[in-house]
Amino acid sequence: MNPKLTKFVFGVLVLAATIATAAPVPAKEQFTRVRVDAGVLQGIRSGTVTAFVGIPYAAPPVGDLRWRAPKPALSWTGVRKVDHFGASCQQVIAPGNEGFGPWRHEYLPLGSVSEDCLFLNIWSPANLPAEKLPILFWIHGGAFIQGSADVPIYDGAQLAAQGLVVVSINYRLGLFGFLAHPQLTAEGSGNFGLRDQIAALKWVHKNIGVFGGDPDRITIAGQSAGAASVHFLITSSPAKGLFHQAIAQSGTGMGLPVATEAQAEEQGVQFAAAASANSIANLRAMSAAQLTDVLQRVGGGQPMGAMWFAPYRDGTIVPADPTAALSGSTYNDSPLLTGLNNDELSGMDPQYAQRAPAEYSAALSKRYGSSAARFAELYSLDQAQTSEPALSRDRGIASMLLWAEERRKTSRYPIFAYLFKHTEPGPNSERFRTFHSSEIPYVFDTLDKSPERPFTPKDEAIAKTMGQYWIAYIKTGSPNAQGLARWPALDSKNQVMMLGDQFAAGPAMDSQRMTSFRTYVREGGSLSLF
Repeated sequence: MNPKLTKFVFGVLVLAATIATAAPVPAKEQFTRVRVDAGVLQGIRSGTVTAFVGIPYAAPPVGDLRWRAPKPALSWTGVRKVDHFGASCQQVIAPGNEGFGPWRHEYLPLGSVSEDCLFLNIWSPANLPAEKLPILFWIHGGAFIQGSADVPIYDGAQLAAQGLVVVSINYRLGLFGFLAHPQLTAEGSGNFGLRDQIAALKWVHKNIGVFGGDPDRITIAGQSAGAASVHFLITSSPAKGLFHQAIAQSGTGMGLPVATEAQAEEQGVQFAAAASANSIANLRAMSAAQLTDVLQRVGGGQPMGAMWFAPYRDGTIVPADPTAALSGSTYNDSPLLTGLNNDELSGMDPQYAQRAPAEYSAALSKRYGSSAARFAELYSLDQAQTSEPALSRDRGIASMLLWAEERRKTSRYPIFAYLFKHTEPGPNSERFRTFHSSEIPYVFDTLDKSPERPFTPKDEAIAKTMGQYWIAYIKTGSPNAQGLARWPALDSKNQVMMLGDQFAAGPAMDSQRMTSFRTYVREGGSLSLF
């Protein structure tokens, strides 16, 4: 049968089955109930948007399903109310949930944690499933060890009210999401957190039509570890065909090394030894609390380096060489919107913008070795407290631009790059400035989730414009729309869009500085966002 005809017939059958089996819905509750493959869901409509939060997209990965590929969600009978978030995936939550550094409560998970955490959330403005609206598929950040889809600033209602279907997901984290071990490799599994993301995308493809979404118009998006996830999905063969464009916020130039399968397995073996476990079966028999205690005992959750228990190159979900995959058959080519913030490092470096010239000089030598003198000429030692933040920012920009140059050699699609330059008001804003992730409440227009921050009409205007750019991109593949300053695609001129206090395209950085970064990389140096 013709593939298009097959798809049409299948759609008619699904629609007929839905009409035949779903309970009648009163007119005043239109679209609050929908039938997905596992049963009937009931969401909550507020204004023009219906929220369905806490939908299970896979079976609970507990007991014998711990460290296995996600299984289909269990079916239920009757109507399942999805009016509150499901548990966040297993992690250590900051005491009191009050936050740390610049990240206050609105940047942190809301509720309890559990291994039973594979839930997603949907905000939709649709009144009828046939509307076929574009979809934003949001992947949260948190260094692959923290975070949740219930973080307040990720609320999708404001974007949905502008004509999008917004989906946010949980995925397994840290030890529970990325443990590697020879016995797991023998089972043919690994990178469980990324497998969860792919399972959620497949669930969306199968079910999003009844929420008014178009499965052929999915934009995957994320920030930090979520942005890294976007890049893993771009190079992942199992994700092929599951999305058509991408957004990576604070992630294209992260530059963090991805462990090999052998390295990840070695770490897993060391963890099992620390847990006095002779096998994966022994580890599966331990409680989540026991495993977390071991993790804390051997080093606060990060015993072997900052990105332990993170995605690794398994040759299946993550190709053996993610960079080479850009020119291979597993490369999921698509438009990309990406960028970074002006002060990405401010919340992570206690001495950010505070080092004296001698301390700055020592930091330069440690990071850049024999190239330190070259950078000291361009980023003056005498003005350390302004030079060091500028160097940090330019390093992230250079990493992004050099990555983009390689991508443009094989991609058929544009890259739209930005630099966000507005300081979010709040505690110690002079110290933290435009910190890592501070663009998110402006993109989602969720400033109201931080009532204690002294936002002004200017902040509200920035949020409106930021949202318009993101919405235009999700709807059309370009951030450009009537009434907005033109955002050019990246080319050899390296023009990026400055977002925040002003909205205008301009050179990413001084050409002499860019040349120095290019020379540094050519001589064997490596760049990263942090």
